Amino acid sequence: MPAGIWLVALFLIPLVVMLSLSLQTCSPITNACTQTWHWSEFPSQISLYHTQFLTSLYFAGLATMIDLVVSFPMAYWIAFRGGNKKNFFLLMLLVPFFVSFVIRTIVWQFILSDNGIFLGALKSAGILPHGAHVLATSGAVIAGLAYNYLPFTALPLYVALERIDPRLIEAAHDLYAGRTRAFVKVIVPLTVPGIFAAFLLTFVPAFGDYVNQQILGGTNNTMIGTVIQNQFLVNLDYPSGAALSAVLLAVALIGIFLYARLIGSRTLQEFV
Repeated sequence: MPAGIWLVALFLIPLVVMLSLSLQTCSPITNACTQTWHWSEFPSQISLYHTQFLTSLYFAGLATMIDLVVSFPMAYWIAFRGGNKKNFFLLMLLVPFFVSFVIRTIVWQFILSDNGIFLGALKSAGILPHGAHVLATSGAVIAGLAYNYLPFTALPLYVALERIDPRLIEAAHDLYAGRTRAFVKVIVPLTVPGIFAAFLLTFVPAFGDYVNQQILGGTNNTMIGTVIQNQFLVNLDYPSGAALSAVLLAVALIGIFLYARLIGSRTLQEFV
């Protein structure tokens, strides 16, 4: 019952309110909203902001793939080589993320600035031309997303790898499988649920992110999260913002549904 009350109060009721708001019409003068069941708001918003949706899909997908490539070796080493210091290494992985999300992104702004620690050193060494820049580009946004959501990828991968019985790997070696073949034939298949969970848990929040784009990006790489934020807080167009939020939620639910069908919903709960 406590879990049910929690879900109803903090998930179901806000969800119903948001969906109801997306079907209302608000007066631009008084901001008073009335329920009109205006379903055409959904296709019109998708038509208006399809570019931002595609940009968000591209940024979130690429950042998630980067996190998978970076996190898998790290999680593998902690799981199989960490020994009795596994908890320490996991803590070191999470320590930077005890700092505020916005502060971490602003630090990335300093790092990627034209004369910052990274680009400034490369320009001084003559490796990059003095006119090179990274900020206000898609690369800066993807880098920020990949960094900020790295734990969402690393932790599910670690859980999946740590649960593998070492005797299975020993049995593979006893059957004359080398390290590479044992990795491909034993470790990777057993880690597939963790890979899917890591992808989903990273992609969904990255898809709706707007902080990284606003701080690190420019006007040519606007994400759908930025559009939603502007609709609610700048334009005060609540039905449009709610409709876009509902579409964003639908994309996330489709991904969760596909995961549940392919892997199983119980497995996802074990990795969260």
